[in-house]
Amino acid sequence: MKKLFTSLGLVSLSLCLFAHNDYANLTKDFRRGKAEVKSMSVLQFGPEGILFIGDSKSGKVFALDTEDRKLNDSKEGFELVDVEGKLAGLLGTDAKGIIIHDVAVNPISQNIYLAVSRADALKQGFWKLPNDITYANILLRLTPDGKFEEVGLDNIKHDAAEVPAMIKEGSENWRKSDKRTEAITDLAFADGKLYIAGLSNEEFASAVRVLSFPFGKEAQYSTIEVWHVAHGKSETEAPIRTLLPYQLEGQPYLLAAYTCTPFVSIPVADLKPGKHVKSTTLGEFGFGNMPIDIISFQKEGKDYILMSNTSKAMIRIDPMDIAKYKTGLTEPLKEGEYAVGLEHAVLSKIGITQIDNLNADNVLLLQRMPNGYLNLNSYPTKWL
Repeated sequence: MKKLFTSLGLVSLSLCLFAHNDYANLTKDFRRGKAEVKSMSVLQFGPEGILFIGDSKSGKVFALDTEDRKLNDSKEGFELVDVEGKLAGLLGTDAKGIIIHDVAVNPISQNIYLAVSRADALKQGFWKLPNDITYANILLRLTPDGKFEEVGLDNIKHDAAEVPAMIKEGSENWRKSDKRTEAITDLAFADGKLYIAGLSNEEFASAVRVLSFPFGKEAQYSTIEVWHVAHGKSETEAPIRTLLPYQLEGQPYLLAAYTCTPFVSIPVADLKPGKHVKSTTLGEFGFGNMPIDIISFQKEGKDYILMSNTSKAMIRIDPMDIAKYKTGLTEPLKEGEYAVGLEHAVLSKIGITQIDNLNADNVLLLQRMPNGYLNLNSYPTKWL
């Protein structure tokens, strides 16, 4: 995963994103030793090649110094066919014994990081996500020339922070999975803040935590309510599946999506400690779907937003259209309606799960091909 604050003047995805950051200051509290990560639920890059790992099982966020800061300013694409087969050979199993939980690109080096588990991939289904099957416990790095290496966690510079109000283990969600797997559903980094979406132990369970980085201060959190158009009601227990920090009309917002698929905005200024926040539902993109990743990219000097999903092709949004919705949707779908509100384009590429920005000219896609192979492909932004 992917996210740094973007705006209608998107900054180049290169080292200049991090030029203002002081590496020594960011890592002054890091210690070298074993990072006690129990589950790699979500991956997210921050400044200076620091990799954040959201760990639902332990109820923590880890910050790892990957020591991966050699600038790669290439605008070339990337392709790796049959990722599962190659990982199977590396990890001593077969292609159906590999699950990829998340993918994140280091924007400095363009190295690709994968959170992986040895598990029965056939257990995944229409509603079953990788974290519903098992916890990822292997971190791999894939270089632009197609070479894998394991990122060892036994002796790495790192820091960790507690995530407050974690939902307890043991209770089931509607997908017959432990709700604890949804304690951290996504991470996003912007302006020195790490935004953590997921379920809390509060009465209104859906929450966004805000954690300053470098770590030190206790995370604050707000519970989040969404008007779910397809369900015709407000909901407080459905977690945000994916979120993107974005500047709208000069103000910082979180753009987010839920299962089935409400697309909402949340002013960052509303995220105050202990506050219950009602998000603004901008659009309903179709029920029977779970969003997976959301990024922004530039095409011919203009910003666009791109979202991958479990059962729909990629969705593209023009952020200029968001300004048209000063008030949110408040009515349920009418009979025969499927998608309402914010204009969006459903692109033709299918079978895509994880997405991230590879470089200024390409988006990286983890895509299930018609022949059954799971490939990592880049796709030129000019064609999106």
